[in-house]
Amino acid sequence: MGGRGVADNLFSDIVAGFGQLLHSAGVPLAPEQSVRFARAISAAQPETVDELYWIARVTLLTGHNQTEIFDAVFNQVFMGLIDFADSRGQSMHAAPPESTPAGERSPNADERSGESSTSNNVTSATPGESNTDDQNSEDPQVLAAVSDTERLAEKDFASCTEDELALIRRLVEQLPVVPPPRVGRRMKRHSSGRKIDIRATLRRAHRYGGDPVDMVMRKRIQRPRRVVLIADVSGSMEPYARVYLHLMRGAVQALGAEAFVFATRLTRLTRALGVTHPDVAYRKAVAAAPDWSGGTRIGQTLTQFLNEYGRRGLARGAVIVIVSDGWEVDSPGLVGEAMERLSRLAHHIVWVNPRKAAESFQPLVGGMAAAMPYIDTFISGHSLRALEEVMAAIGNATNRITPVATTTKVSV
Repeated sequence: MGGRGVADNLFSDIVAGFGQLLHSAGVPLAPEQSVRFARAISAAQPETVDELYWIARVTLLTGHNQTEIFDAVFNQVFMGLIDFADSRGQSMHAAPPESTPAGERSPNADERSGESSTSNNVTSATPGESNTDDQNSEDPQVLAAVSDTERLAEKDFASCTEDELALIRRLVEQLPVVPPPRVGRRMKRHSSGRKIDIRATLRRAHRYGGDPVDMVMRKRIQRPRRVVLIADVSGSMEPYARVYLHLMRGAVQALGAEAFVFATRLTRLTRALGVTHPDVAYRKAVAAAPDWSGGTRIGQTLTQFLNEYGRRGLARGAVIVIVSDGWEVDSPGLVGEAMERLSRLAHHIVWVNPRKAAESFQPLVGGMAAAMPYIDTFISGHSLRALEEVMAAIGNATNRITPVATTTKVSV
């Protein structure tokens, strides 16, 4: 495929449309990357689809986790599934990722989006030659994925099928977890600082005969606040625990967050979820928690967390996110005592209870009622849309008197 033989307007449509489709499908793409892609094509003059594939991949992708989406979109655009001449001048819809993410597949699977298992000249990362029947069989699935994503946005995790949970896993792993900042102890030079840097100011005063005309100011630097996630994996929370395990892995990978699960006892999963390969990480996480889908001892496990980790500094000044329905088999008083201790250590406590989504829900009895006086932000987190509220609650957890948008605030 020679770039010289393609009309300029068609070439521009293809480059711009391909970049827009990638961005809509979830690949973070800046306009500068599309410009770099166009320049690389003009310079390299690719002759085959494989050459074009690698040029696009090198210039447009910034991480290995984007490869699956990229392959799906590339096959649609450059394998003839999308005709830009028909949609020129019109807005293009997103090309969604596959409904089954890479992590849900067997590690030795020999197929990827647009690949052919019979091709001998194709690597695991290069799209192969696919026949028309394969393209036609995959096309309805691709076209339906966008509507599936919109439909799943409000659907309760407990009512999702296995295929829907597989798609939710991909979407959850793409959610950005942004911790709130905290003021650090160290200081740096800054024009808007309020404290004078005496040494720097005196050194600079030598330029003006010893007169401190140019004042050098300093301000305290901001650091990300620690995030600790504690998820209930008892039998009543099992449909939600699998989804929040994906969220916890994303937080551990991106922020260095601490991850714990509990049913009848506390298990730390930070190291297990820190493994790069998602399937290996989830297998290690489940194997590390033998009480998975067991009973619920919230007060006992929170006390264990405080005694083993909290007082040593893990909870001090941190944003604590507890995911539980609040059903306690022991005395609710234990939950109240543990939460009172935790509230004195933590900077902000976010409690995620999927049962809150029900209109008739009232946290008036049991462990939930005992914990309510010490909760700063109380949200449901039962669906993808509600998970966005969880992300907002974490990012906006600056102090205990600022209400979080779209959440219910509980006074301390």
